[in-house]
Amino acid sequence: MSPESRTVQHSTRIVTVTPNPSLDRTIELGGELQRGAVQRAVRTTAEPGGKGVNVSRVVVASGGDTLAVLPGDELDPVLLGLATRGIPTAALPIGAPLRSNVTVTEPTGTTTKLNEPGPSLAGRLDDLAALVADAAGPTPTGPGARWVVFAGSLPPGLPDDALAVLVRAVRARHGDAVRIAVDSSGVPFTALLQSGERIDLVKPNAEELAEVVGGDPEVYEQDLEAAVAAAHRLRDKHVDTVLLTLGSAGAVLVSGEGSHVAAAPRIVARSTVGAGDSSLAGYLLAEVAGAPAAERLAQAVATGAAAAALPGSDVPALDHTDPGSVTVRTLHTTQVPAPTA
Repeated sequence: MSPESRTVQHSTRIVTVTPNPSLDRTIELGGELQRGAVQRAVRTTAEPGGKGVNVSRVVVASGGDTLAVLPGDELDPVLLGLATRGIPTAALPIGAPLRSNVTVTEPTGTTTKLNEPGPSLAGRLDDLAALVADAAGPTPTGPGARWVVFAGSLPPGLPDDALAVLVRAVRARHGDAVRIAVDSSGVPFTALLQSGERIDLVKPNAEELAEVVGGDPEVYEQDLEAAVAAAHRLRDKHVDTVLLTLGSAGAVLVSGEGSHVAAAPRIVARSTVGAGDSSLAGYLLAEVAGAPAAERLAQAVATGAAAAALPGSDVPALDHTDPGSVTVRTLHTTQVPAPTA
């Protein structure tokens, strides 16, 4: 069933929260990066970035409904860039410039990233939480958000449990009416999992999965059944659905609807920047369109592959993806109860 033929009875709005956004400059080289040498770029781009911002960019490119929540002042280059691209925002003024990140890409698809730490948000967590809770609510023209996506790293000044505080603020205001997705890593992600807050969807990669459940990331990329078993362990941490992206190895989806694995289509990778974020956006867009689990996974893999085939930090629209070329296998079809907090 195509997305156009489905009747959607619920909100389709996807609110993204990017606590540490950036202006992403991408330098595309014509050859291999030579450390210590002087090289000329064949192409450079500058785009507003950060994981949540990238998700919103895919949603807008695909004609979807989104709102990007982030810190930043009205005239910051990141906010101006989002406005120029027609991406609605709700911004928390901070009186400091947002960070710039630099990505260097080689013709082989090898990507080198240099990320700045970002401005401090010390003392602003409650303000950010209130902004997020407001953004998830109904608008004058429509219902509240279907999804709130917390994505990326934390800036300096926020406590390790900041993600848990933000999720709790949304739950306190909107309960289960809003679904929560998380794409993060390290101590903040671990603290969220330990908080007991219920999460509807997480999107780790192999390394991030290994951080929280153990195991070898390389094994997960080579053995999809081992990856599925590890994803089930993550579900035990109050997580309903796990979308595990594995780059060229494909992806795994584990939820109460069963376990599914998908192989990635063959592409010529130009840049991996934003590929995982695009996968998450593809999954969410398929979910709000009412697609079943296998189709959601196929769209996630197709959108991530399309992003990797683009230069720099460019992102694809859904009509530039080919989910029909993605083969999805169902490993388990038994209904598994969703975890409870």
